[in-house]
Amino acid sequence: MFIFFGRLIGVNEYRIGLFMTLTLIGDTIISYFLTWNADIIGRKKVMIIGSLMMFFSGLVFMNFTNYYILLIAAIIGVISPSGDETGPFKSVEEASIAHLTSYDERAEVFAIYGVFATAGSALGSLICGFLVDFMHLDLEWPLTRSYQYIFIIYSIIALIKLTLMLCLSKECEITDESTELLDSKLSTTTKNHLPKLLVIFMLDSLGYGFMPSAWIVYYLKFIFGFTAKGLGTLFFITNSVDAISSIPSAYFANALGPVKAIIFTQAPSALFFGIIAFCQNYIYVVILLILFYTTSTMDVVPRQVLLTSIMPKHEITKVMGIVNIGKTFARCIGPIFTGKLAEYNHLRYSFLISSGCTLLADVILGINFLHIELNN
Repeated sequence: MFIFFGRLIGVNEYRIGLFMTLTLIGDTIISYFLTWNADIIGRKKVMIIGSLMMFFSGLVFMNFTNYYILLIAAIIGVISPSGDETGPFKSVEEASIAHLTSYDERAEVFAIYGVFATAGSALGSLICGFLVDFMHLDLEWPLTRSYQYIFIIYSIIALIKLTLMLCLSKECEITDESTELLDSKLSTTTKNHLPKLLVIFMLDSLGYGFMPSAWIVYYLKFIFGFTAKGLGTLFFITNSVDAISSIPSAYFANALGPVKAIIFTQAPSALFFGIIAFCQNYIYVVILLILFYTTSTMDVVPRQVLLTSIMPKHEITKVMGIVNIGKTFARCIGPIFTGKLAEYNHLRYSFLISSGCTLLADVILGINFLHIELNN
């Protein structure tokens, strides 16, 4: 949404891309501190801090239009410029889930977690699209103010999240028996596997950073003339199928093994995404986007299972944090170049860059980890 909002307050495409890059850099720094110390501070406390940051950043976006003030609020509030959840809080959530579930149940639990997360995103897209058009077209409010009022809902959701975090039990925390391990160095197993996984996941995120959902929305708006309602409806559909696809992804992780499940779902998704660059008819673009979102997150559950199964249990929070920090850092690179491509009407090339990075990541994953799966 910031791309449209930024255009309304006089920010050009390059500075919008710079905003997204700087936000992700700030997110990386905050993520490093909180995830590395989450088990010492307490997972519950970290989630409470995150909810408060989210609440106050929403208030700032609702009341200010200054580029630098919004940038600070986006960094402190860990507002994702890519349209999905990034930052330290996702790492803590995933580590808590892994801590509370057995390996046999983990795929299904992560799938349910993904369904709710993506369903929330779908509902948010639909509500935002209709509310912006209602406030601007029916109530005749200025478009800038209409976008700002959406952040009231954002802050309300933050308060709901805060309430839920306050209700978390101590079961989500690392047990007393494990506290002596919290400050220890990473194990040999982690040191062996983590660098390879980082290269794979960072390469995938590098591609995603060139064309996150925020830029997809921009592309549809200015190339094909989609309205706010049309965009809201489309992304409600895409995020809905995205949510539903989390369910079979748990089956694929169990039936194929996490590595093969990642490759067999991510490669077709990348191809669907890359083909969009060649489409001139919006109908074909819509179909390809639906196919892309149907398959794009089918790799998430297998990836979570892979990470949490090969890493020592007491290091999962740090490992998840390192991976998410690496992924966020990799995403920093793309937006500033994407902004420049958009400025020169070459935004479609970002689809190809994103697709190529994902396919290359799959090749590296297969070479380095398929033998581990086959031997199990």
